[in-house]
Amino acid sequence: MAFVRNNWYPAGFASRMGEGLHKRRMLGEDLVIWQQADGSFAALQDRCPHRFLPLSMGCLERDTIRCGYHGMTFAADGRCVRIPGQPTIPPSARVRSYPVELNLGLVWVWMGDPALASRELLFDLPEYHEAGWHPVDGEALEVEANYLALADNLCDPAHVAFVHLSTLGNAAHEDVPIETKVEGELIVTTRWTIDAEPIPLFQKFGSFKGNIDRWQIYNYHAPSIAVIDFGGADTGTGAREGRLHDGAIRILACHFICPVDEARSIDYWLHVDNFPSDAATRARMNEQFALAFAEDKAILEAIQVEETKLGGRQRPLRLGIDKGAVLMRKTVERMIEAERSVMAAE
Repeated sequence: MAFVRNNWYPAGFASRMGEGLHKRRMLGEDLVIWQQADGSFAALQDRCPHRFLPLSMGCLERDTIRCGYHGMTFAADGRCVRIPGQPTIPPSARVRSYPVELNLGLVWVWMGDPALASRELLFDLPEYHEAGWHPVDGEALEVEANYLALADNLCDPAHVAFVHLSTLGNAAHEDVPIETKVEGELIVTTRWTIDAEPIPLFQKFGSFKGNIDRWQIYNYHAPSIAVIDFGGADTGTGAREGRLHDGAIRILACHFICPVDEARSIDYWLHVDNFPSDAATRARMNEQFALAFAEDKAILEAIQVEETKLGGRQRPLRLGIDKGAVLMRKTVERMIEAERSVMAAE
């Protein structure tokens, strides 16, 4: 399967990758990742060039990896720096290295041409760093489904009213229309539900006086990042016009997708909120998110099973609510085709 390769993809939460070697499969490639003495991370192809043993089965020696079979040792740039019993190291004794950066509490790996890797291309969320906002790491949700199926779900406010009735949805917005627009590689899908009962999550953590005006703004940054801006405010207090008064809840639910291979993906999720709360409250809120995303996982994995059975013999029916997902897929296809054109020209 084709992927957008000239892109930063998440490999894990940095706080959980402190010691030892970490094996990752990303875009169908096996990597080994580790933290160096200066706090930065390094990533190499997880295969010794000698007998092809995964380097992740070796061990760390300071900032280098020693193969567990014959002791060949590799630096973070992929060069072999030691061959036991052989003083001469041939130039071909090296493995592929990958550019790595840290941001938003995550380790990011550039999976394409290393000459094109730039920190300026790394996704950032300003609110994550701003005073008054509270970032909370979530989990690495492993999903036995293609990453574009997960992306479909993250361009789709409509499913919330049916899949997440215990957490993020209720029947009030079943028939509320959805608006979609494209801005370059950003697909924005919006739904406003006016004067409706708060969803279960807001009933647990909000202090609303009655009905609320609720927004769901799904910002999908192709090919693999979604930031869902959602919240609620007491009805008639001006939320739709951009005025958020005391008592309003606004949350940015962030999903950073790593395609593992054609039929598997990992969703590294976290949330950022800006209403008064303590660590215990934010942890309980994360528990609610985990419940909701587990519901998504069950749906997506069941769909993957059916798509595998069909083997491409039947195309899914498209509805009006699918506009965001359709535009997202077209955007990703254009990005993949643009990379192919450059490679063909070279």
